[in-house]
Amino acid sequence: MVLSLRAGDVRTEGAGARHDSHFDDLHRHLHGAGRSSLGFVLYSVAGISGSESAIVALTALTCLILYNAVSMRLRDRSDVGGQIADLSRGTADLARQVAEFGRRLAAVEGRIASANSTGADRMQGMAGEINELGGLVRQLAASVAHHEDLLAATPVAQPVASPREDLLQPVVPAPTVVFAPPPPVAPPPPISRSQAQLVAAIRHAIDENRLDIYLQPMVTLPQRKVRYYEAVTRLRDERDQVLAADDFIEAAEAGGLIGRIDHMVMLRCVQVLRRLMIRSKDVGVFCNVSAATLASPEHFTQCLDFLEANRALAPSFVLEFKQATFRNLGPVESENLAALSQRGYRFSIDHVSDLRLEPRELADRGVRFIKVPAALLLDTRQSATSDIHPSDLSDLLGRFGIDLIAERIEGERSVVDLLDYDVRFGQGFLFAPPRPLRPEGASATAETPQAKPQDLNGAGTSAPVSSPTAPPRATGSAALARRALGPN
Repeated sequence: MVLSLRAGDVRTEGAGARHDSHFDDLHRHLHGAGRSSLGFVLYSVAGISGSESAIVALTALTCLILYNAVSMRLRDRSDVGGQIADLSRGTADLARQVAEFGRRLAAVEGRIASANSTGADRMQGMAGEINELGGLVRQLAASVAHHEDLLAATPVAQPVASPREDLLQPVVPAPTVVFAPPPPVAPPPPISRSQAQLVAAIRHAIDENRLDIYLQPMVTLPQRKVRYYEAVTRLRDERDQVLAADDFIEAAEAGGLIGRIDHMVMLRCVQVLRRLMIRSKDVGVFCNVSAATLASPEHFTQCLDFLEANRALAPSFVLEFKQATFRNLGPVESENLAALSQRGYRFSIDHVSDLRLEPRELADRGVRFIKVPAALLLDTRQSATSDIHPSDLSDLLGRFGIDLIAERIEGERSVVDLLDYDVRFGQGFLFAPPRPLRPEGASATAETPQAKPQDLNGAGTSAPVSSPTAPPRATGSAALARRALGPN
């Protein structure tokens, strides 16, 4: 009996998580030994028969088994209770952490909402200010147009002038090139000539260096700050009569002289650009090139060699072609255009007759400017014949890196309407007519940039020479625009 209890004690006291199997085996051996010892003592000492001593030993063994089972159940129950307590404590800690994360997330969301609200308020305020400024600009333009109408309706005792001299000249920033007065016009009217006579006169003018360059500025809208110049070609015959480009270009193409003209014009435009860039880097020159030169291997090679030698000026030197030229490009013309584009030169399109344009294709060919007459942009019938409304044309071209230039602007009302179309550049007699350079300044070659800046016009910049037809003082609309817009 004592041995059996000791075996139970050993089993109970030596219980451990890592030695349970070892003590179970020891417990079974001790129980077997205790049962046999108890039966042997009863049989030999107490004189009990063998069957009775066996029954007593079996009963004692049963009691020990029951006691061991109950103690093990109680111990397991206490272990489960401890695990449940640990699990409860872990759950509470997790709940506290989740609550802390939720509090932090709510704080971050509050800060983001506050920042978004502040940004929205600021954007709304800026949008209101921009709309107010736009309204003021429109009111200013309308007021200028009204004053112009009043000035036009007021009778003034002055000699009758040509239509171009009657145009009101608004404020334009002081040009970087000093212009000379236009050449005098011969008293007798121009005589009619045959095609052969006109070709001969053109050839003689080229040989005698009677090709003159006129510059017409292109300004930003609505600031009216000069950004580019377009070189316009004029030809003087033997009687000093001035022929516009439209009067002799076709005859020059028919006589095979257009290549020489384009090369001379390029040379003088580059020379003018060099002089302009001495004073300002933010300036450019547009130079017209004919389709015949682009298609002629001989003339184009000569022009390409010249442009290659002046490749450093490519970002500021824009080659201008007609819309019909781009629509009728052949393999030779396309290859020559690609050669110019590879050398960094950009292109412009003028003489636009309709708004059926392909911005992506034009941008791929190197086109960065498109000139559209203001009357064509403001024509309400164009919205029915074109794929895009004229008011959306500037935004569409801008997506492909092409700037829209409204040309032939002759009235303030057109400027007001073009501002609603988001047109960035304007050109026309309203801002300034084409003005000639002095012949001695334009005759210099482009390969002599070391000449002094005043050599461009034959005089120093301190004494600019203006056209005699220019008014002695600013007109009423120009003065109003100067006071409203301030100095540029």
